Amino acid sequence: MTLKDKTTITFYNGLTTIGGPMIEVAYNKSHVLFDLGEVYRPELELPDESYSTLIKNQLIGDVPNFYDPLLTGQPIDHQRWEHAAAYMSHLHLDHSKALNFLAPEIPLYASPLTARLLPVLNENGDFLLPAAGHKPNYTRPIIAAKYQVPIHIGEITLTIWPSDHDAYGATGLIITTPNQTLAYTGDIRLHGYHPDWVHQFLAAARGCDALIVEGTGVSWPEEKQVQLSAEFTGPRTEIELTDQIIQLERVNEKRQLTFNTYPTNVERLLRLLELSPRKVVLHAKRAHLLKESLQQDYLYYYLPGEQKIANLNPQLVVDYEKLLADDHEYLWQVVKNYGDLQVGGLYIHSNAEPLGDFDPAYEPFIQTLMDRKIEFKALRCSGHADEKELKQIISEVQPKALIPVHTLHPELEENPFGKRILPKRNQTITL
Repeated sequence: MTLKDKTTITFYNGLTTIGGPMIEVAYNKSHVLFDLGEVYRPELELPDESYSTLIKNQLIGDVPNFYDPLLTGQPIDHQRWEHAAAYMSHLHLDHSKALNFLAPEIPLYASPLTARLLPVLNENGDFLLPAAGHKPNYTRPIIAAKYQVPIHIGEITLTIWPSDHDAYGATGLIITTPNQTLAYTGDIRLHGYHPDWVHQFLAAARGCDALIVEGTGVSWPEEKQVQLSAEFTGPRTEIELTDQIIQLERVNEKRQLTFNTYPTNVERLLRLLELSPRKVVLHAKRAHLLKESLQQDYLYYYLPGEQKIANLNPQLVVDYEKLLADDHEYLWQVVKNYGDLQVGGLYIHSNAEPLGDFDPAYEPFIQTLMDRKIEFKALRCSGHADEKELKQIISEVQPKALIPVHTLHPELEENPFGKRILPKRNQTITL
């Protein structure tokens, strides 16, 4: 067997960071890349997000023969690589933000939901990094892959499986070459709405030669006792989170109730829209996201002075002043103007922006709520498997080799079923 007949895996980014994995699998003249995100490090206070700045600060991987030559100044070696493709596990920015940097001729695959949602999220050009030679709001073509239907990239086969994460449409990937089978979890958990999907994916990956697994849940070992504590009352599953919101509505029948969620956590919002005792009213931009991507209409409102959105049903609009005066009929999404809210109301912050005190907008946001004597209720549910779930995931797959990525402490992941590999950045390994 010659070197060209071996399966290689190269790790360009996202090994000891939360997010940003960029991994290449190659065999002979075929290769695939996954994912296409940017590591989130606002503390760097970078002057821009140009290709060269992101490479210099290791926020994206320095990946040869995949990026657009208009960005790199380097042509793609099509003689060396006759077949190429990229795959994106889900639409969170640490897995998707750099997708426009991909060379136009390289096909990009993702789930149907991811393919539909991303262009809408980037309509204003403020979600993804810009593509060379295009307007800021351009989103390069994404192929909506059919679940569990093999995609042939030369001698490499990709099979995309539905999974569960707090990004709608998240998937896992199984990669097959003539001599190896690999699995990549993307971001994964067992406490979401679809653990059955996860178990099916893991069963399909069972006994694989290598499992590339995200390990966010072991990144903060000093904090793991908090979730295990008997005093912990926060939601442990997505279903518990929805139940707690509904319970808050029931015990606050005569009180203004508002909330916010992260834009890409679509399913949590859909469950709330379905189950809420009150009428749920969305900000117009969020209603537009659901309309464009899912073809579903919901009640919505505009903030004063906001431009009307053409595709929204005008019969479903609720007047902003009516929402401000309400204390019993509506549960509505608030995105700004917190000072307009009623004194003594209840606001539910469910993994919404601002995401935490590392964001400069967080402190004034909290202060405004305090000034209005508005009760702040944080109801969060992680999109990532915790330590116990990660052990179960590994146990269900029983990989010959385990490769932890997407974690501050990859060394805390263990493989009772074979070897563990802790690659370095830009390292190529041959199984």
